[in-house]
Amino acid sequence: MSTSSNIPDNKKANSMAVNRILVVDDDALSREFLAEAAESLGLAVDAVDSGQAALERLGNKDYDLVLTDLRMPGMDGIELIQAMNVRHNEVPAVVITAHGTIESTVHAMRIGARDFMVKPISPDSIRLVVERVSHTSRLERENAYLRQQVGGGEAPKMIARSREMLETLTSAQRIATSDGTVLITGESGTGKERVASFVHENSDRREMPFIRVNCAALSEQLLESELFGHERGAFTGAVKRREGRFELAGGGTLLLDEIGEISPALQAKLLRVLQEGEFERVGGNQTLKVDVRVVATTNRDLADEVAAGNFREDLYYRLHVLPLHLAPLRERTEDILPLAEHFARHYGQKSGRTAPSFARDAREQLATWEWRGNVRELENVIQRAVVLLQGDEITADDLVFGPAPKTGSAGNDPTITGILHPGQMRRVLANKTISEVERETILGTLESTHGNKTEAARRLGVTARTLSNKMKLWKQLGLVA
Repeated sequence: MSTSSNIPDNKKANSMAVNRILVVDDDALSREFLAEAAESLGLAVDAVDSGQAALERLGNKDYDLVLTDLRMPGMDGIELIQAMNVRHNEVPAVVITAHGTIESTVHAMRIGARDFMVKPISPDSIRLVVERVSHTSRLERENAYLRQQVGGGEAPKMIARSREMLETLTSAQRIATSDGTVLITGESGTGKERVASFVHENSDRREMPFIRVNCAALSEQLLESELFGHERGAFTGAVKRREGRFELAGGGTLLLDEIGEISPALQAKLLRVLQEGEFERVGGNQTLKVDVRVVATTNRDLADEVAAGNFREDLYYRLHVLPLHLAPLRERTEDILPLAEHFARHYGQKSGRTAPSFARDAREQLATWEWRGNVRELENVIQRAVVLLQGDEITADDLVFGPAPKTGSAGNDPTITGILHPGQMRRVLANKTISEVERETILGTLESTHGNKTEAARRLGVTARTLSNKMKLWKQLGLVA
């Protein structure tokens, strides 16, 4: 879905930040020229003749940039910027000045103007200042996004010793050099997000943003707003325009985690972005172009979801351009001990202690455990052991695992096998309401997955959104803590 490869990198970086501008100038000819020049650059333009009129427009409509003359009767450009600092400080302002007003220009910059232009103005000078403001605005948005992500800890390094994982990383490195959509499949906890990051870091887009969104964690309306952004008033609580993750990721990579959870309506909108590279914000009618490489992950079999009518076939083929599959940890046992040693070093360092070693019995237990939660489960076990460790060596007694998988006639799913025979099961369920049985089944499955809602939903055959909605309702009713 990328645009032509001969577009300069700086143009990719700046292409989405400024779309709508407000021109403020009391001189009709100058105002008309500025508006026409900006429109020739593909920008949406409104024009007013005073600072007061500009404030009224800013109160009713969202703008990416204000171009204002310095000298105007009534409220001049300086006073307008001061008022914007109080009411609309998120909107950048650029002042238009003439030779001989340098002191006023310097003052405007000191109080918050983003840039300035000297008369006579040309379309090229407007284009250059828009690109500079776009670049600065993009950096500010990326910094704000990254600040929101802080707290998750350092992402684990790519640790691979097994043939399966080494082959996967070799394929990922080759895939990274292309611009096609990547679909990464595998069980929960296998490291799909980390491999997505690996693809980005080895691509030509590595200097551009890598933006993530968890499709399973948000309702349909919130997810649509997260992906595409929204205009002011698009829904209750939308008090100002907000850019979505596609815009934030402009020129870079967008990771759509758990893509199998999105609704049919959103699937159609996502298909359009992948095919055409364009979309509209929620509540908006302006078509926006975007250059983004999409990497999607899922723990579902999307081919089965297509057959069941839950996932669009055309979207599946759009995503399945460059597939990568991550084997579960139990099928690449050579990676278990190197990963465990890495996590021991990591959490030892965070605890201000020397990385502990592993006793022989601990190594044996780690190597033989089934790791239904994959790398995520391994990390949790090692973190717990390091934090609670008294000495310098982790023994088998220091390793606390979850419930062991049981086997039985129904297979290897620990939530349904080897616990009760049918007669006992019927007696346990007798005289219980359907709602009670449903609640106990869901809570028991969540316990067996250590609270992993995505995996629990997969085992129960429902969507993660359905599971989240039921949990929210039960909490409101006081049925669960």
